[in-house]
Amino acid sequence: MIYVDADACPVKPEILKVAERHDLPVTLVANSGLRPSRDPMVTHVVVSSGFDAADDWIAERAGPGDVVITADVPLAGRCVAKGALVTGPTGRVFDVANIGMATAMRDLGAHLRETGESRGFNAAFTARDRSAFLETLDRLCRRAKQA
Repeated sequence: MIYVDADACPVKPEILKVAERHDLPVTLVANSGLRPSRDPMVTHVVVSSGFDAADDWIAERAGPGDVVITADVPLAGRCVAKGALVTGPTGRVFDVANIGMATAMRDLGAHLRETGESRGFNAAFTARDRSAFLETLDRLCRRAKQA
């Protein structure tokens, strides 16, 4: 199963393409409505607009053999702890070896923004990011199918 933190996910079409190639079902989870898909392998879940509702929904269900796509580091950490394979939309893999550092860097960035030391601009999403994501997702899907 592929779980997608879908509200601001820039790679939904790519996810569906790779999932189809690997014959893996996809669940898109969001706080707001999503464009419905006619593909029977795609499920849409709209959760309440409560804080972290989509994250909680995914974290409760993801586990070994699942792939999770999110840019949210705390959600990535929760899913890694449950044994899921996790990547961000730029192809960055979150795993046991790096989730601690990713969490620390996220917290540092938040602190710097709060104190005014940083404005917190995110880099633009590039074609290179999209390509890295496709490669990473394909690799994680193969691993998930072996699990």
